[in-house]
Amino acid sequence: MPTTLENLIQRHARYRGDRLAVICGDQRLDWAQFNATVNRVGNALQARGIGKGDKVATALPNSMNLLVIYWATISIGAVLVPLSPLLKASGLVNLLNNADARLVFLDQALLTELGERCAEIGGIDSANYITLGDAASGDSSYAAFIADSPETPPERPEINQDDLFNIVYSSGTTGLPKGIMHSHQVRANYGSHFAASFRMTPESIVLHTGSIVFNGAFVTLMPCFFLGARYILHPYFDVEAMIETVAQEKVTHIMMVPSQIISLLQSPNFSQHNMQSMEMLLTIGAPLQQQYKEAVNAVIPGRFYELYGLTEGFVTILDRNDFDQQPGSVGCPPPGYDIRIVDDRGNDLEPGQIGEIVGRGPILSSGYYRQPELTRETFRGGWLFSGDLGYLDDSGFLYLAGRKKELIISGGVNVYPQDIEEVAGAHPQVLEVAVFGIDSDKWGESPVAAVVLQAGASSSEGELKQWINERVEARFQKVSDVVVVEQMPRNVAGKTLKHELKENYLANQK
Repeated sequence: MPTTLENLIQRHARYRGDRLAVICGDQRLDWAQFNATVNRVGNALQARGIGKGDKVATALPNSMNLLVIYWATISIGAVLVPLSPLLKASGLVNLLNNADARLVFLDQALLTELGERCAEIGGIDSANYITLGDAASGDSSYAAFIADSPETPPERPEINQDDLFNIVYSSGTTGLPKGIMHSHQVRANYGSHFAASFRMTPESIVLHTGSIVFNGAFVTLMPCFFLGARYILHPYFDVEAMIETVAQEKVTHIMMVPSQIISLLQSPNFSQHNMQSMEMLLTIGAPLQQQYKEAVNAVIPGRFYELYGLTEGFVTILDRNDFDQQPGSVGCPPPGYDIRIVDDRGNDLEPGQIGEIVGRGPILSSGYYRQPELTRETFRGGWLFSGDLGYLDDSGFLYLAGRKKELIISGGVNVYPQDIEEVAGAHPQVLEVAVFGIDSDKWGESPVAAVVLQAGASSSEGELKQWINERVEARFQKVSDVVVVEQMPRNVAGKTLKHELKENYLANQK
């Protein structure tokens, strides 16, 4: 039977109405209260002419209102388009036009920055810029938007499993952002499949401390809401607030990106006692060095999971019970998913051979919105060509080697940045490391390591270079330079932006 999600919150209000549903700051709503608020916003959207298939965008930080807007949009068959609140005016104009947005929720400062450029956005009437935040006032404010809206259920259109649930824009680490489409059925599969993979139940308590505008957030958001479990949303990441909430609210499941996990490990309050309620700590979004995985597992053993995946719709999961047996792996495909490793001609490779990761499964996107050529290039014959490099071991577990576009070819030999990063990251004074390639007259390309040092570290760049080059496995892996940076540039999803590191490095060499 096909699954659609427009009635999901209403269902929980009926059968779990008095159960605590969502916590955000001082707000604590049960399912009945959350449903009433969702209905109110859904009715307000319909009063503004928003209907099935219309695109509703958000450019807001985390809040209870943002969660309500998400589910209100879905409840009337409209399409959710979550955008980063850190976008500049030019980026917002481009994405709103690309998405064919009909209405956008944003803060007053961003609307002021847009100014006259609103005229460049063809699909949004002037009344459909809805502002939130302390500075929001007047007819465009969120308060005015919902003022006369009832809490009764809005009119529900007939939704098909293939109807769009959302368009999520890629983080743009390898080029211009792309609008990745997910259907109701795909998001329902996120709910049921990830609930099973992470051993969630309706009694689970899920905490999210990063931005919910990027797709990784849906990996725990969807199963939590699908089951009618409890969802706790922090306005932003604060490691001490996170630990305190885990201890006080008895959190069972949490998802974190590598930079957050590194902060967690540095906290004096990260302890078995404070985290005793935890059943899962999931790392996602970027590779996490093995030493940090082992450090987490040492404090809270038997709770560590890792997910490798793409917003376009393929994942592998390292289960908590496979952690010790498959060190360095990012797991295997869940039931119903398939994986291949292929060469540049699309031929399957043997275990241990590095090639492009190709996958398929029940959460596969239908493609990129309004980009048919790019869709055909990425989705071929029902398979997603990831652009990532890796290999399978004899048991079928996946190991990553980096992105194809980040591959360094030095002296005609393939150099995988992740191999060097694992070595450099083992230095006792290195907190984070990212390796990228630069042009070399002698070798074609040569690797450079950018590092963030531990607090109080005294190692020089020259000392670090010597230490790394003494420990890499092959001569072609030796770095030509090491540069110390204060912090890694990241996008909203927490991914390190290697192209910015490279640009800054080259600019400083002139």
